[in-house]
Amino acid sequence: MKHLFLTSLAIALGLSGYAGDKPSETVTNDDVILHAWCWSFNTIKENMKQIADAGYRYVQTSPAQHCVTEVQGDKGGGNQLFGHGKWYYQYQPVDWKIGNYQMGTRKDFIDMCAEAEKYGVKVIVDVLPNHTAVDDTKVSDDLDAAVGGHENLYHASGFTEIRDYNDRRECTTGQMGGLPDVNTENPYFQHYYMTYVNDLLACGARGFRYDTAKHIGLPSDPLDEKSKQNDFWDVATGRKAVMGLRLALPMDSLFVYGEVLQDRNVKETEYGQYINLTASNYGHTLRQVLANGSWDAADVTNWSHPVNPYNLVTWVESHDTYCNAHESAGLTSEQIRMGWVFLAARQNGTPLFYSRPNNSSPENVWGDNIVGARGSDEFFHPEVVAANKFRRLMHGEAETLYFSADNKVAEVCRGKKGAAIVNVSGDEVALSIDTALPGGKYKDAVHGTQFTVKGGKLTGTVKPHTSYILVKN
Repeated sequence: MKHLFLTSLAIALGLSGYAGDKPSETVTNDDVILHAWCWSFNTIKENMKQIADAGYRYVQTSPAQHCVTEVQGDKGGGNQLFGHGKWYYQYQPVDWKIGNYQMGTRKDFIDMCAEAEKYGVKVIVDVLPNHTAVDDTKVSDDLDAAVGGHENLYHASGFTEIRDYNDRRECTTGQMGGLPDVNTENPYFQHYYMTYVNDLLACGARGFRYDTAKHIGLPSDPLDEKSKQNDFWDVATGRKAVMGLRLALPMDSLFVYGEVLQDRNVKETEYGQYINLTASNYGHTLRQVLANGSWDAADVTNWSHPVNPYNLVTWVESHDTYCNAHESAGLTSEQIRMGWVFLAARQNGTPLFYSRPNNSSPENVWGDNIVGARGSDEFFHPEVVAANKFRRLMHGEAETLYFSADNKVAEVCRGKKGAAIVNVSGDEVALSIDTALPGGKYKDAVHGTQFTVKGGKLTGTVKPHTSYILVKN
């Protein structure tokens, strides 16, 4: 049988790992994030107990700042994910103040955060300082005045479309997809933006996801003509004050990560000195495994990222892979679930579960097509919940990965304490696989399936596209 031991040597090579000076391979990431995509603040609040009961430590909201309500050809700010109103209106800021017609008011946000605290859940807000709405005339007068006039809101090349995303000057100062590029180095903008961030913290937020983070310059990047220094990340992470204003809470008390999509000439290591990063290449690899119904041991073991895996946010799919060209939308809920159990069972990375629209399917990607409503029931499917709770139960236990000879089944062992079994194929499999579990009988809590361990082999029958969680009594 194929198997792969993640010893301390393997950890040193980047197959698993720890952050900074954390002492050994027994350091683990124990939490998972629910991306409550396009759920309103009130909807999240109403479902907070179920979110907590399902084992999520964090809930990520859609953007909270003022956004466009209409665009050319669509007047009036409808409430559809795609149609009359669109989900990506949230990603077209017109002002950095809390509240928009899709997500709710500032009071709604405060009430949601209070409910989260009651259940021990922390709120992550999707923030996007990199650009404004496509129609820049919709930007608020308050914002224009605060930055010293409308022309000072943007980089010198902020209305020039990026042609080469691997050219760092173009990538960090140019317009992306028609979205004008904000001069994030303008100290007046930084002060205005950090006022918004600190207000989110005062209202109860405890983390941020930085949209299009790789489009915001690093200290080593070329300077825009209007900029004296690329210091946005120093200001945003509290290393530096701007005009007397500093991040209101210490960074080590927050969960902050950036959408730094991997490509050629992307400075993951430098971004990683400031924030956690998305493991976008790993997500692509995992989706290929799910689509093919066959594990590739070498590819899924390696995190495909230069940053320590302790500091990565992992996913099977994101809202971008689902919505933009529907790259991942063809995967069934069962396939997504199998990828999730594998991710959640692993030792490192912080997995993010993307909540698809309610009643969606590969044939109907938008489902009910309503902004603000709760997503599908998959976020609390019994297999998903079991994996979430298994992850926390396995605190401090190093992982060992095994794969069946036919590559249909993966086993994630955590020390000698537990294991997750994941069948990505459409076939029932009479399983015989190496294991780190001690000898004995095991019963999966979700399905009641019996497994036997004897002589370092785990045997049992696994159903198509089904996962099993085994824990030593």
